Amino acid sequence: MTTIETSRLILTPVAVTDFEDLARLWSDADFTRHIMGRGLSEEEVWFRLLRDLGHWSALDYGNWSIRLKGDGAYVGSVGVLDYRRDLDPPFDAPELGWGAAPAFQGQGLASEALRGALAWCDDRLKAPRTVCMIAPENAPSVRMAERAGFLRYAEATYKGARVDLFERRA
Repeated sequence: MTTIETSRLILTPVAVTDFEDLARLWSDADFTRHIMGRGLSEEEVWFRLLRDLGHWSALDYGNWSIRLKGDGAYVGSVGVLDYRRDLDPPFDAPELGWGAAPAFQGQGLASEALRGALAWCDDRLKAPRTVCMIAPENAPSVRMAERAGFLRYAEATYKGARVDLFERRA
């Protein structure tokens, strides 16, 4: 499994030791409002963590925990994913996903982590394109995706909610 280092961050593959930080983040309704529309229980976070551990084990890529270099504070996560989402049109390329805790938003940390994950993806997976989905009302994530080179290519419905699909050529 790969660790990525940027100027301010260390990205490490998600681990069981991240559970408390994940539970705190995913229970925050402000963080999850554009993702799930509600905070998650510890049980739901535990299942997400197990999914992410299995993702790394099966595919040798997945979600990284984002931490500040200086004090190791947990910022959020970024990942290269294959969740086989029930979408039309379906994803046919590696999916990128990201999220920063509200206390760390607006500092460029999620963008820095995303750039690191995309560089890893381009170098390691050699995929000709990557994709992501974003709730249309999540303007900060849309702007961040566009700054990273993603362009909107379709609209879809995922779990009953409208999402915009974006793609980025390597």
